[in-house]
Amino acid sequence: MHEFVYQASPARIVFGSGTLKRLPDEAERLGLRRLLVLTTPEQEAQGRAVAKLLGTAAAGLFPGAVMHTPVSVTEQALAVATELGADGIVAVGGGSTTGLGKAIALRTGLPQIVLPTTYAGSEMTPILGETADGVKKTQTTAKVLPGTVIYDVDLTLGLPPGISAASGVNAIAHAAEALYARDGNPIVALMAEEGIRALAGALPGIVEEPRDAEARSGALYGAWLCGMCLGAVGMALHHKLCHTLGGSFDLPHAETHTIVLPHALAYNAPAAPQAMARIAAALGSEDALSGLDDLLERLQVKRGLKQIGMPAQGVDRAADLAIANPYWNPRAIERAPLREVIRRAYAGEPPRADL
Repeated sequence: MHEFVYQASPARIVFGSGTLKRLPDEAERLGLRRLLVLTTPEQEAQGRAVAKLLGTAAAGLFPGAVMHTPVSVTEQALAVATELGADGIVAVGGGSTTGLGKAIALRTGLPQIVLPTTYAGSEMTPILGETADGVKKTQTTAKVLPGTVIYDVDLTLGLPPGISAASGVNAIAHAAEALYARDGNPIVALMAEEGIRALAGALPGIVEEPRDAEARSGALYGAWLCGMCLGAVGMALHHKLCHTLGGSFDLPHAETHTIVLPHALAYNAPAAPQAMARIAAALGSEDALSGLDDLLERLQVKRGLKQIGMPAQGVDRAADLAIANPYWNPRAIERAPLREVIRRAYAGEPPRADL
């Protein structure tokens, strides 16, 4: 007999090709007339195009979003929002921009519209991670959920193949952990397996042909489902470890998740056999770990934290930080095997399930 609690996300989803043109209507539906558009510096031109589409409903643009949502950047954006009298936020981009929009919403209550351009999935979660003094802390609150998310496949066509692959594996990580979450349920499990299946099927096609609209649509659909999973259940070793590594060493978010995922799954595999079976099925493999390894090889992603800027001396620091903040995980968190997980991920060595 199943016993579970499932809380659905209240966000409105608009999915398709060319759906960006519906942004003014969505803003009007929410009663918003002075929207602040957020982007990273690299996506400023895209932000200006969105502001132009909004016309008089655009109050201005803040193109300063960066990784890991530093509190100092949030304070700068808040000052701009206050000066412009913004009554809402439009976040255009991936996890960095979405995180900044969430941080502003947490402090002001301003409604948000999100236009994802990656497969991060953050737009579907009530989770906010903020960094201050080299430490990243997360919290979960419905206050940061967007009112509307507009998924436009066309906005992802220009995402470089390498970034697409890492962003997609980041999304897969959301679903993989949801399958062994303490508060998991049958609905989330269905979404998780379907999300992994969709991404695993689409990402290799994107690497081969970046402008394949069907593959892009499949990946964006999978990312939405995986984001829903992350927003519905608690996190375990993988996400906690990635937040520690990213916030402490300013590592790129998606690449960190991509490198850590096989190691975190290997650590938890002995304690979560049913989840591993469902992951294997979604990957079309007899074994979850080998299936994931095959996918990562096809995607040609980086496999070592040292490749993305983590210092060798950071292994012990990361282990200390992770063990100092106890959290639920299907397998007990012990420092010695956890340090070996981090060391192997740092060096790019194959994961081991017998640590």
